[in-house]
Amino acid sequence: MGSDMEKNQKQTSFTFEIDNLWEKEDVISSPIFLSGGCEWFVQVYPKGYGTVVEDHLALFLCVANPESLKLGWKRRANHSVLLLNQFGKELYRSNENCRLFCAQFTKWGESRGLPLKDKWILEKNKLIIKVDIKVVEVVDEAQVTGMEMLDLFGFQIFYSQVVSVSRLFEEHPDIKVNFKPKIQLVKNAYMTTLLGLIETLDKPPHSFTETELVSAKRELIELTEAGFKLNWLDTKLAEVFSEWKKANAKNYTLSLRTNADHEVILEEDWLIEGIIRSWNEFKLFSHLVDEKID
Repeated sequence: MGSDMEKNQKQTSFTFEIDNLWEKEDVISSPIFLSGGCEWFVQVYPKGYGTVVEDHLALFLCVANPESLKLGWKRRANHSVLLLNQFGKELYRSNENCRLFCAQFTKWGESRGLPLKDKWILEKNKLIIKVDIKVVEVVDEAQVTGMEMLDLFGFQIFYSQVVSVSRLFEEHPDIKVNFKPKIQLVKNAYMTTLLGLIETLDKPPHSFTETELVSAKRELIELTEAGFKLNWLDTKLAEVFSEWKKANAKNYTLSLRTNADHEVILEEDWLIEGIIRSWNEFKLFSHLVDEKID
């Protein structure tokens, strides 16, 4: 049994070639290959992956036929990708990553591989792709409780959060460059708060209460102070707030502000302006009364 385990954990290299790459429109899938006793294949997106990264060729290592695997399956593997032109010149090399593949996330890859602007470096439009993979853990079947967790980008998250967190880092790769907390539980708590805030701000603006808006601004400040780069989310909150004011017929100036005690408050500037206006009117009225008495 030990020898089988060692055999399965040996690194495997898989190479395949794509001709006329830049003429391809749809995703390209490699033949299925075996590594670590598991079946895999590679997906290539010549025109970029989705709408997030459209200016780079994207590549993904995928588990083959995941729907045929048993409940609770998972594979952990170290893998890297090398891109070559037809003369063996290196065009791109990814870092080696250790990823956990499971039913919730059946593929991992490089959405920023070869820049599409560098088409000229491919002689005869031929691309050679080499994948190195070493499977280090295989679980064919396990009980699923819904509480399983995965280490992703330094955060421990539930399997159900994998897609959301992956999309977050895909769209904002520099989001945690200044992130300060080091304790794992604290990091996890901040990520949970961030995911919750993103979900909250996707609600229709008219459905918010004043309390929810204040809470959203408070959470945004706390997340920013922890080191997350969230300018884009600050902009989103400002847009939601603007639409909320319109939907609730708030035509006066209303602001989400931080007071002297660093508390987030919903401040109504019209109250101040109203007091000043009333005082000026009172002074004018008093002046008129005095003239009539005289």
